[in-house]
Amino acid sequence: MTVVGIDDTDSRERGMCTTYVATEIADQLRRNGSPVVSRLLLVRLNPAIKYKTRGNAALAIHTDCDPDRAFAVARKRLEALAKTEDERTNPGLVVADHDPEERDVPDDVREFARAAVRDKLRIADATDVLERHGYRSWHAGDGRGRIGALAAIGSWAALEEWTYEYISYRDSDRWGTPRDVDRESVVVAADWGYPDVWDTVDRGEGETVCVPHTPGPILHGIRGDDPAATRSVAEQIESEPVTASQLFVTNQGTDVHLQKGTLGAVENGRAYRLEGRVATEPETRRGGHVFVDLEAPAPAANEVRNEPDRLTCAAFEPTKRFRDRVRALRIGDRITACGEVSDGTLKLEKFAVRDLVRTEPVTPTCPDCSRTMESAGRNQGYRCRTCETSRDGKVERSLDRGLEIGWYEVPPCARRHIAKPLIRGGFDAPTHPER
Repeated sequence: MTVVGIDDTDSRERGMCTTYVATEIADQLRRNGSPVVSRLLLVRLNPAIKYKTRGNAALAIHTDCDPDRAFAVARKRLEALAKTEDERTNPGLVVADHDPEERDVPDDVREFARAAVRDKLRIADATDVLERHGYRSWHAGDGRGRIGALAAIGSWAALEEWTYEYISYRDSDRWGTPRDVDRESVVVAADWGYPDVWDTVDRGEGETVCVPHTPGPILHGIRGDDPAATRSVAEQIESEPVTASQLFVTNQGTDVHLQKGTLGAVENGRAYRLEGRVATEPETRRGGHVFVDLEAPAPAANEVRNEPDRLTCAAFEPTKRFRDRVRALRIGDRITACGEVSDGTLKLEKFAVRDLVRTEPVTPTCPDCSRTMESAGRNQGYRCRTCETSRDGKVERSLDRGLEIGWYEVPPCARRHIAKPLIRGGFDAPTHPER
């Protein structure tokens, strides 16, 4: 068995897509001697890494092709297609001549793949592993793409949960032009495939999420848990001609990037699942971004803590209606917050309400005249000057909360590729999915 790993072929401005390069390599391998290509993996790496295009994807091809020939074919296609004229594009290629299953993948290669999804890695980290195992490799520029390529080699053995994406490609003459896709057919197909197929459209924003806006070769990409359903949804969409298509096995929609942490020990460039108590009223700032602070839960009886750890969380404007969920939080609510930490702020992807504040203290009203009582003086309670009634202190009033216990998420238009949609299930509380 041979595993081909590639990464970093595209450019934000000049287009291209590493999934397309992988598809081209797989097609070339099939044509030259007809080897079996058993699967193509689309592996989303740590979304918080600054050296990335939007999706931070690495690709792996599993084939029974001879490793030397696979290396030659892959290198030729990479040299032809990678947008190396962009100085930020630094493609990498790694070829391993072993089975991709766990029993054959070295421990350090599996650990490297896991780290690439959650942590920060250096080029030297990749070259050390490459030299240790004698893998064939090639790169252009500084070769940063070797990090993702090596991670793709070990990902099948390292990761446990997989979904699917069926990607359709455009004719190369149309790259960089507006895509001709019938919106109504996308909506109808999305309804037909839901919930096995998800994040095809955003009904709240009226957006066809599956159709990208970048200048690359993708016409649309259909994601879901059922490979046959993703293909069927894609085939129902009316559009300009589809010149090629490919089914990918992927870690998209799995939340594998999230690691458990505590508010006082987070690091920039990583994504976390954190427990906390709302410590400030949500604040909408310039640009429509919403910010709220979390503080650590109350300490255990034997724990000494001077000041509770705090972390600012943000729902930025592109998360649209999700911001209303954050605005509905109140001081004292207990939540689980998920997202990437950048510049000391957690960018919210989803949160779970664990406990809601249901009442608030208010100045009492007079039972006789229904007027609001006045303070009777410091620590002397309240009184009604007209009726001479009194109360010892404030009273509790029930709150009408706009939230329920359970999980809330950003809408499909704002979801990271790797983030798990609530509709997929498997969460530890009721869910309130966005469509």
